[in-house]
Amino acid sequence: MTTLRDIAPMRLVAQRLAGPAADDVPAAVRRMTALQGQDFPGAVTSVALRTAGRRREDVLAALDAGAVVRSWPMRGTLHLVAAEDLPWLLELLGPRAMAGLAGRRANLGLTEADAERARELAVAALSGGRRLARAELLAALEEGGVDISGQRGYHLLWFLAQTGTLCLGPTANGDQLFVLLDEWVREPRRPTRDDALAELALRYFRGHGPATVRDLVRWAGSTVRDVRAGIAVVRDELACLQVDGTEYFLDPETPDRYAAHREQAREPLLLPGFDEFVLGYGNREAALDPAFADRIVPGGNGVFQPTVVVDGRITGTWRFAGRGASRTVQAEPFTTWDDELAAAVPRLAAALP
Repeated sequence: MTTLRDIAPMRLVAQRLAGPAADDVPAAVRRMTALQGQDFPGAVTSVALRTAGRRREDVLAALDAGAVVRSWPMRGTLHLVAAEDLPWLLELLGPRAMAGLAGRRANLGLTEADAERARELAVAALSGGRRLARAELLAALEEGGVDISGQRGYHLLWFLAQTGTLCLGPTANGDQLFVLLDEWVREPRRPTRDDALAELALRYFRGHGPATVRDLVRWAGSTVRDVRAGIAVVRDELACLQVDGTEYFLDPETPDRYAAHREQAREPLLLPGFDEFVLGYGNREAALDPAFADRIVPGGNGVFQPTVVVDGRITGTWRFAGRGASRTVQAEPFTTWDDELAAAVPRLAAALP
């Protein structure tokens, strides 16, 4: 019998954080459909942890090659996705993220004409395979007569990415450069809306399951109606667990993988902030005691702390302090750790990609 206690360790296996890892970076990202990307260094680590090589340089190489891109495909939030998936995710999920945009633009003093002028200038600055850092692209907008003061510049870049003009692709000096989506994504996929709903459901539950309808609704910024429509098409390709009266959908292979790698799934694991194991679900109770929810996002400020996971449960937070030879690991358990686990945290941190 599966219990709530089994859900989170099974998710570690589904996400390739335990058991066999993905063969390469594109496979790891496709498996997850999308991975949180607000914190770029942390996102690189999150992807690397899910690959057999566990190398940051492999993730950066995939970005530089155009196999993986970073943009705002859903919820108006940065994610890493396989390049060919970005266009259809934007088309399927972008409209809901854009729903309140008019009011936000008005508050910033931006007009439709400002947004379209910014698009013209961005296309002119990037056409022909050119790539620019954020500051360089904003300078091009300003030189073209667009006011980028305050939050206006950031909002315009978000708007242009959300509407399919820009994305973040190759890296330079530890950051990513803006490129034109249509030039950078060479083989875009554009399934019909019905097929896209079905694919989203299938891939989310395969990469994140066991998870619920509400988890996918929250993760994708979608609706219950759309999620259920997608599930209806692919229901025969998913397994379903009943735990405490709640349906959890998952890859049919996940239970056997979990059985084969149960011990690894229960071993201590360090994750960067914003990792999908934490943010990939609307309800985090399978992995996190609600009493400690504010410990991973202090003050509800939206900044998620790196976490310590033991036996599939988030039991504390950790961070690096200092730099170079003086860098140390500071960890804070929610309650107490035994001496063995406390000693393991710095070693696990040092081994992170």
